[in-house]
Amino acid sequence: MQPGLLFVFEKFEIFLKRKEGFTMDLRAILKALRIGELVPPQLKDDGDFAGNNYVDTVGLAGILAVIQTGTIDAAIGTTAEGTAVCLEQCDTTDGSYAEIADAVLADAIGAGEDNSFFGVFVDLAKSHMRYLRVKAPHAGNGTTGCNMSAFYIGFPSDQLPKSAAGMGLAELIEA
Repeated sequence: MQPGLLFVFEKFEIFLKRKEGFTMDLRAILKALRIGELVPPQLKDDGDFAGNNYVDTVGLAGILAVIQTGTIDAAIGTTAEGTAVCLEQCDTTDGSYAEIADAVLADAIGAGEDNSFFGVFVDLAKSHMRYLRVKAPHAGNGTTGCNMSAFYIGFPSDQLPKSAAGMGLAELIEA
């Protein structure tokens, strides 16, 4: 399990303990989650991150895409370092992907945002296509580059927190 994912689960457990009258077993929730890699961990300087994977959303009610940074000395964005990271969708795995409205971080991930988590939650009850992925993640030109990875947590039902603080994130965008 990725260290960032463990952190998200620990924050979620704290949230559950604070929520009044909540009786659901956390183990049952964790067993029902679908977890996978979107962008494998890597160091990139001035170029696109490799290995951008998609998630098949069949059977899920929501997806939390988590972008995790390590040490970074340049900005990370979509297609260019000055553009905010976003998600895109498609009806087929190899079709033409389109950006998801509102599934965009507030701005590009800056050079000083080391060791941070950024999340985009997509409510699949709204009209979304079957396949989702991070849109062309790109690292700017730095001295040593940008360490980044991205993973997703797929939720089978709408019973989890939807706030940045509740998920242990620096920023949360919902689409």
